[in-house]
Amino acid sequence: MENKKLIECVPNFSEGRDMSIIKQITDAIETVDGVRLIDVDPGKATNRTVVTIVGTPDEVCEAAFRAAKKASEIIDMSKHSGAHPRFGATDVCPLVPVSNITMEEVVQYARKLAKRIGEELQIPVYCYEYAASEEKRRNLANCRSGEYEGLPKKLQDPNWKPDFGPSKFNPRTGAIAVGARNFLIAYNVNLNTTSTRRANAVAFDIREKGRPVRVGNQVTGKIALDEKGNELWIPGSLKACKALGWFIEEYGIAQVSINLTDITVTPMHIAFEESSAKAMERGLRVTGSELVGVVPLQAMIDAGKYFLNKQQRSTGISEREIIKIAIKSMGLDELTPFDPDKKIIEYILRDSSKKKLIDLSLEAFALETASESPAPGGGSISASMGAFGVALGTMVANLSAHKPGWDDRWKEFSDWADKGKFYMEQLIKLVDEDTNAFNKIMDAFGLPKSNDEEKTVRKNAIQVATLYATEVPFKVMHLCFESMEVIKAMAEFGNPNSVTDAGVGALAARSGVMGAFLNVKINASGLEDKTVVEKFLKEGENIVKKTIELESAILTIVENKISGRK
Repeated sequence: MENKKLIECVPNFSEGRDMSIIKQITDAIETVDGVRLIDVDPGKATNRTVVTIVGTPDEVCEAAFRAAKKASEIIDMSKHSGAHPRFGATDVCPLVPVSNITMEEVVQYARKLAKRIGEELQIPVYCYEYAASEEKRRNLANCRSGEYEGLPKKLQDPNWKPDFGPSKFNPRTGAIAVGARNFLIAYNVNLNTTSTRRANAVAFDIREKGRPVRVGNQVTGKIALDEKGNELWIPGSLKACKALGWFIEEYGIAQVSINLTDITVTPMHIAFEESSAKAMERGLRVTGSELVGVVPLQAMIDAGKYFLNKQQRSTGISEREIIKIAIKSMGLDELTPFDPDKKIIEYILRDSSKKKLIDLSLEAFALETASESPAPGGGSISASMGAFGVALGTMVANLSAHKPGWDDRWKEFSDWADKGKFYMEQLIKLVDEDTNAFNKIMDAFGLPKSNDEEKTVRKNAIQVATLYATEVPFKVMHLCFESMEVIKAMAEFGNPNSVTDAGVGALAARSGVMGAFLNVKINASGLEDKTVVEKFLKEGENIVKKTIELESAILTIVENKISGRK
């Protein structure tokens, strides 16, 4: 899916209690090939289900249409009640760019979908956010103002004529808002209160819109106006943040319900921290939080690193450990378990059917290497040696960051650990990539050669595959050598109790360089462009020379420190 245009669709359906109804809607979605249903999040109190699907644009739009059609058939809005604002069976249906697609393109898909829903299903459709036809319709709250109960009057107002579909109230289906927007995180912060009013106070403190200035009584008084007759508002503390307070009966608590409309402006962890601060000012306490739907991996990594920095702890630890810190710091598992494999988009979309060497146990990897199969071979092993080598350097950095008496140096060693982790992760990826490169050569050799045209295609394919199979171990050489900077620093300045670990790391990194160069040389010998071959060999020999010198320097440091301990 790497080169395909991908979009996300997050339709919200006005049913969160009857799972048989929800199942019929999600079944309709799953009838479309090319679409992945990655999250279904029903809420009893809100009587609303948030569904998340990802796939190629045409297929996602088809799935969204089928879902809206099914919802219009089995959800009766005249009988609906719930804590969340709503005005339709399929209440909102936003499209979100994920990869290889612009917002402008997504807008066109959104308006095409809206038109189809309006014409074929005869449902009033309002387009919002980037798909809006006019400025006042950009804001979803404006489109949905008055909610379901206010629709009969709204549809009679020429200023609120639907963008598509009839200007006629259908009591069963209501209306639908179809939009194109940036990635939005629906995020609820849990409070140690049952008071919706107090939760609302915190929500008004943080949301960008803020709260109105009132005349007299600050709760019931009229909203103050400026000299031009415009309402006066006191802005909240967070940009790109919408929020309100509500009581969730199934959990017995009040929450600040937050929509973060641009997480590059206000990320999730900042919303959590600001909610905690404002709650404390009002004598309340944040006890945890809840993610509705799914989240990008980077948002969780950013959160985990933020809290690790607050704790003055190294951030150069595994991705999974960083995510665990994020979950625990924000209490994302307070109400229900938080499973990263089901809540983080990148984890959900991983192709579990594709066999990877790095997913094998160490024993299984060794046995696979020892088998009669030609791959994995020396290239993959060289990458793995390099990964283990810099992993040792990273370990020394992390141990140094936690060393008693070195508390003032935690950031120094955290930075080294982050650098080491980067090299380690890149080399781990190349363990599989070296084997993939070898397989591409085998595939090229297997192409037909029964005529001149086929022979030419085959020959070109072999050259392309051979060049790539040379570039991969050459990259391994560079990474292994560059990673020795981390290892050397840890031998010199890291925890002296772990100096031999740095020494072993240097040996492994050097072996990674030497082993990868052997693969560079044998693969480059199959290239016809001798200028390119000469470049690989000359640069490779230079890396080898510098690696041997650096290895010697590191081992001298290690031996001197061992001798000094005697």
